[in-house]
Amino acid sequence: MKITIAGASGQIAKLLHPKLIARGHSIRGIIRKEQQAADLRKMGVEPVFADIETLENLSEAVGKADAVLFAAGAGAGSGAERKLTVDRDGAIKLIDACKANGISRYVMISAMGLDTPRGDEVFQVYQKAKAEADESLRQSGLDFTIIKPGRLTNESGNGKIRVAKKLDRGEIPREDVASVLAEIFESKETIGLEFDLLSGSEEIKDALQSFVESLD
Repeated sequence: MKITIAGASGQIAKLLHPKLIARGHSIRGIIRKEQQAADLRKMGVEPVFADIETLENLSEAVGKADAVLFAAGAGAGSGAERKLTVDRDGAIKLIDACKANGISRYVMISAMGLDTPRGDEVFQVYQKAKAEADESLRQSGLDFTIIKPGRLTNESGNGKIRVAKKLDRGEIPREDVASVLAEIFESKETIGLEFDLLSGSEEIKDALQSFVESLD
């Protein structure tokens, strides 16, 4: 499978690349800065330069792919405006590029608790931006999956997770989020689904399968 990743230099994406390549997939990574390219090339990722915040049309950057992942984000320390132009508008531009390029599969990294405003004004704008991006994807007609991790940590992953439509707050290592993403790209059963994601006690494949079966 050919997969284009927006935000390919992000922490989760860089953990995901070797997992996808090990499964036989090829990756086209959209990045903003030239200095980010060398690390991606070492991993076996094809870097493509495009600023999803300022570029109106992402079709050329996305290229010919079987699936896309939105893993981009304005990041900590950014202001409210960039939460909208990156986290919301960037995700919507990627939807438009998928439609233009005939790509049906779209996986989104979202966040838990978007329906419960909390934190300062900037964080609430972030929640709004992510919620609006998710809704645009739901309404897009694409084969989407939206994963909503809890608080992200840099601990080593253990491959054990908990999945549900709604979970209480918690955390999960970025490495385990990457492992879940790698599994999702090979699971047609997750198309049309969205779920909260935390560390847990079930193996990733089993947890996803249990969640799918719970919806029948």
